[in-house]
Amino acid sequence: MDTYDVTVIGAGPGGYVAAIRAAQRGAKVALIERESLGGTCLNWGCIPTKAMIASAEVLRHIRHAASFGITLDGAETAVADWPAIVARKNGIVKKLRQGVASLLKANGVTVIEGTASFKTRNELRVATAGGETPVKTKKTIIASGSESARPSFIPFDDRKIVESKAFLDIDTLPASIIIIGGGVIGCEFASMLNAFGVEVTVVEMLERLLPIEDKEVSAAITRSFEKAGIAVKTGVKAENISATPSGVTCEIAGTAIQAEMMLVAVGRALNTSGLGLEQIGVKTEKGVVIVDERMQTTAGGVFAIGDITGKAQLAHVASSQAMAAADNATGGDVKMNYAVVPNCIFTLPEIASVGLNEDKAREKAGAISVGRFPYAALGKALAIGEPEGFYKIVADAETDEILGVQIVGAHATDLIAEAAMAIELESTATSFGQTIHAHPTLAEGLMEAAHAVHGECIHAAPRKK
Repeated sequence: MDTYDVTVIGAGPGGYVAAIRAAQRGAKVALIERESLGGTCLNWGCIPTKAMIASAEVLRHIRHAASFGITLDGAETAVADWPAIVARKNGIVKKLRQGVASLLKANGVTVIEGTASFKTRNELRVATAGGETPVKTKKTIIASGSESARPSFIPFDDRKIVESKAFLDIDTLPASIIIIGGGVIGCEFASMLNAFGVEVTVVEMLERLLPIEDKEVSAAITRSFEKAGIAVKTGVKAENISATPSGVTCEIAGTAIQAEMMLVAVGRALNTSGLGLEQIGVKTEKGVVIVDERMQTTAGGVFAIGDITGKAQLAHVASSQAMAAADNATGGDVKMNYAVVPNCIFTLPEIASVGLNEDKAREKAGAISVGRFPYAALGKALAIGEPEGFYKIVADAETDEILGVQIVGAHATDLIAEAAMAIELESTATSFGQTIHAHPTLAEGLMEAAHAVHGECIHAAPRKK
């Protein structure tokens, strides 16, 4: 039986990064995965959905080609070829999965296919296709991730009523769909499917879409959805859900609505059961593994990262935690800091934020200053036909330190990196605004919003006094 310095359970964006990092630091590493390298993010989440959203964006551009002075034969009847879109998505996923496998091999990581559980803190059982394989380990990093929540009151059949993973490989697009959940996943699918010509209804139990985002962001995406023809139902529950061979029916506030399919996107369930955590002294609360700032669990030598830590269900957070855990499992002393975590939502238009929203900033600082700048006033935005959206910077009124940034609009998910760096470096709105930005670019909008914090924006009318 081989003994490993570090064994990682789960090969998602946390697990495979942890394995590679530990190997880089000279450890003998095993990585255990029961499904596919890359985990949910690469195989059924971030990557495949973004590949499909990219197809939706191309379709949207084709349909608006005339506004750019471009005439294409048949452009006005451009439609989504769903099987081709799925095939493209699968090709991208396969290529990236092969890339992860190559990286693991190049770093000397032993990959074991199977389902792991703890026998002791230093010995794992791995259920494989050929039986059970014991693995001895000095340190373990748990990165078992999460899966789509499947509430018991919803009669899933994986044909008409599905969650996001099952939806990605359906044979044909439905003519209409009801999406239960107006969070990130629900909104991304709503935006994409609307672009593909599907009739979409989004049902959100809370009072607004994207409830953890800034209220202005929620309002903006709601307006955009409704303008695009997406029916938005907030502050209501979907009840009496049923499926037939021809479609799905549910009731909203006493009114029945129907569609060909239902997509349920109401959060994620943590994969912590069956690991044997309790018998080795790993404390959990409602499935969340308790960790300290070094990603150490309550059991010595056992670390945890990713969704199961309950910090933020984001691939880039899992990867950052992975680096910290791997360093600490191999003799380092790295502490996690969650103060600056960018959040990206790939709707049409895109949404991105970092730091505090306006309400949270006011709670922390008391007095705040807010600068806003519209995409419609930006030359580059008009040149590329993307005038929808805004930039928003929230700063401490006393110190001028930037506390939060929100962006709604084209390439928001790329632009937010600059804002994250500004907050990490404790930049003031003044210094941010004084930083020369290239023209014409979308990044200029951040500079303009920084100027607007102090009412000094050049390319927008002054505030009314």
